[in-house]
Amino acid sequence: MRREEKEAGNPGPPPGEGGRREPLLTPHASPLTGFYTLFHKEWLRFWKVSVQTILAPVLTALLFLLVFAHTLRGQVEIFPGVDYAAFLVPGLAMMSVLQNAFANSSSSLMQSKMTGNIVFVLLPPLSHPEFFGAYLLAAVARGLVVGAGVFAATVWFVDLRYEHPLWAIVFAAASSGVLGVLGIIAGIYSDKVDELSAFQNFIILPLTFLSGVFYSIYSLPPLWQWLSHLNPIFYMVDGFRYGFFGVSDVSPWLSLALVGSSFFALSFFTLWLLRTGYKLRR
Repeated sequence: MRREEKEAGNPGPPPGEGGRREPLLTPHASPLTGFYTLFHKEWLRFWKVSVQTILAPVLTALLFLLVFAHTLRGQVEIFPGVDYAAFLVPGLAMMSVLQNAFANSSSSLMQSKMTGNIVFVLLPPLSHPEFFGAYLLAAVARGLVVGAGVFAATVWFVDLRYEHPLWAIVFAAASSGVLGVLGIIAGIYSDKVDELSAFQNFIILPLTFLSGVFYSIYSLPPLWQWLSHLNPIFYMVDGFRYGFFGVSDVSPWLSLALVGSSFFALSFFTLWLLRTGYKLRR
């Protein structure tokens, strides 16, 4: 140690370290920190107003059940030995899952663009898969929470069977994923409430109501049966209902193949939109 350092009162390095100083340790953020933060923000976005986002659609499904079941109970038998009210519950639950999964991701992105706070999501070093995954997972979570709420509210009124519960879980998760991705696409495209309402009112709502939620497609005339097979949401509802009754209008394997291929195709398209910054970066 130099004489100047001794005179200045610097004791020098601790003995045995050879004069080397340890570098300062800077904590590194986990690669999933951004994904988790964005997902948590999207989760809180609907959970903090659960009366509107969860309780309201559950009440709507309950009203559908009470009205249709009271009107048609004893007059309609879709599947042998299955009461019409029991037939209706899985359809209402899936309709609620799909509509709320779409609404969560689409409204969040559209509102962020309208208010300008989308910049706070784009500026952090988030990868496109993280951005996509956070919005998608939050949409799936809201859809499944609402679906569980519908079952919790309606199971007291019907005698529901559970023939293949794993099929029901798979279809619920995969179908909410498809509508969550569609919601991201709609949110990216929409700049105004009117544009998003057009997606909801002229595409999602008609497709869900005409997907066999309230009836079997084989009770329709041949032309409408053929048109129903072109509706992708029909396969989601039919496959989900198979998980409860073990009966479906088409093979559940065909329904699962179509739902899965739709999910992957839409996911690749959405990731391409995010990479190009379409309507996100101006």
